[in-house]
Amino acid sequence: MISVLIVEDDFRVAGIHSRFVNQTDGFHAVGTVHNGKSAREAVQEWRPDLILLDVHLPDANGLELLREWRAQRVPVGVIVITAATEAHSVRDALEGGAVHYIIKPFEYEDLVAQLQRFRDQTEALSHTAAAGQEDINKIFGYSSAPLTEAMDILPKGLSPETAALVAELLETGKETSASDCADALGISRVSVRRYLEYFADTGRATVRLEYGRAGRPERKYRRR
Repeated sequence: MISVLIVEDDFRVAGIHSRFVNQTDGFHAVGTVHNGKSAREAVQEWRPDLILLDVHLPDANGLELLREWRAQRVPVGVIVITAATEAHSVRDALEGGAVHYIIKPFEYEDLVAQLQRFRDQTEALSHTAAAGQEDINKIFGYSSAPLTEAMDILPKGLSPETAALVAELLETGKETSASDCADALGISRVSVRRYLEYFADTGRATVRLEYGRAGRPERKYRRR
């Protein structure tokens, strides 16, 4: 069971994130804290495997906390969850070794995809004494394997038939969004996005954020 600490200043949002974590197989929210001081104490006391970290806290910047933990060599994964869309924040998270960066608001599928990716990386590292290049590529989210490879071991809830349809669209080499893909295949956008994120998480597709005039950026996918 992977233990997760939620660091979020909004009590209501923290509760939502905690529920999301607890309804994901293999994950357990060990607690929620709402400021930097409590986050530091909780990491020392609970030793979580993963932190869902907000950037804007009442007494600290979440990215500064991330740098502190890395400097102290605290063995914890961090997914940054924030409304901050500035490029420097994303860059700081990347340089600080964050597992991923999720922009609020988001849907459960967005989070569960990254939780599953973290779980897969953790399991791969725990079972690998000496890794070959392909093993390392998969751990770091890249694979040269065809999109249709390993369709018989898809994550729970994904079907080989639908995965093959989504893969066929990606194999054209054209960039697509979940909405475009859903319209082309005649299935729901939420369902399609799970398959697109699966291909992205296994390193066989790339994701680009396209920012419009208002609202959340749109995720664009392309065959790697």
